[in-house]
Amino acid sequence: MNRNFLVIEPEEGIAVLKGLASSARISMLKLLHEKGPMNVNEIAAVLSLPQSTVSTNIQVLEDAGLIRTERAKKGNRKICYPTAEKVLVVFKSEYRAVKNDAIEVSMPIGLYTGFEVTAPCGLCSPDGIIGLLDVPNTFLDPDRMKAGLLWFTRGFVEYQFPNNAKLANAEITELEVAIELSSEVPGTSADWPSDITLTINGVDVGTWTSPGDFGDKRGVFTPSWWKLKGSQYGKLKNWRIANDGTYVDGLRISETGLVALDLKSHHSIRIRIGVKDDAQRPGGINIFGKGFGNYDQDILLRIKTA
Repeated sequence: MNRNFLVIEPEEGIAVLKGLASSARISMLKLLHEKGPMNVNEIAAVLSLPQSTVSTNIQVLEDAGLIRTERAKKGNRKICYPTAEKVLVVFKSEYRAVKNDAIEVSMPIGLYTGFEVTAPCGLCSPDGIIGLLDVPNTFLDPDRMKAGLLWFTRGFVEYQFPNNAKLANAEITELEVAIELSSEVPGTSADWPSDITLTINGVDVGTWTSPGDFGDKRGVFTPSWWKLKGSQYGKLKNWRIANDGTYVDGLRISETGLVALDLKSHHSIRIRIGVKDDAQRPGGINIFGKGFGNYDQDILLRIKTA
């Protein structure tokens, strides 16, 4: 199940806010979510609105990225599709300048904008379990924002970071992504390899094989209530994407470089982390954030600029 969320900051998302600032457009979005894809004439008929009014407002929604349109195979009518199930407005982005040539953005692990996961799976905050264990729909629970640990067997979670370099009209020279990760097995096992793939803006940049699911000792920041037989900590992995390829902890693992990501064309940087269905070693994944594991950090994106 693929659930899409749109995260915006007010300064960047004026078009989105404009798209939502109309009762007619809100009605159109609700209709598309309830009934599925429709053409302009169908929307006009259901909402008892002039076709010209619907066409104008559909264009506003499309410009904002709140819907997408396709031409019908027969005829010349536009078919309208909703693009996001939820819109999250973030008034304060957690980012900071590291040096004059770098920006860091920290993303809570529960603030994913899309997901598709299989059981066993689950989420918990430093205070307790979130929702139901082994029920993928729990990943829709609003309390996911508090998550400090999440896990699943196959699939992915995707995060949408602001492309602050584009806003500053600066050239990106490197991207770094740091995440604390481990495999996922019922209980724990130090020998349980899993191929974990990082994807940026739809491009697979490289796969790291986690050696196991670690439970030999309690994680430094893992709360005392969390069962000792559960995943305790992971390895802090650093993906670095440069012009000449992708590196994990300094070791070059693929030829995929910055050019393939086409960052200049995107206002956001979409980072997907997961275990693919065709992974050679599909050993699941644990993602550790603040309040769990050994590093007490969320997903960190560092953007280096010229």
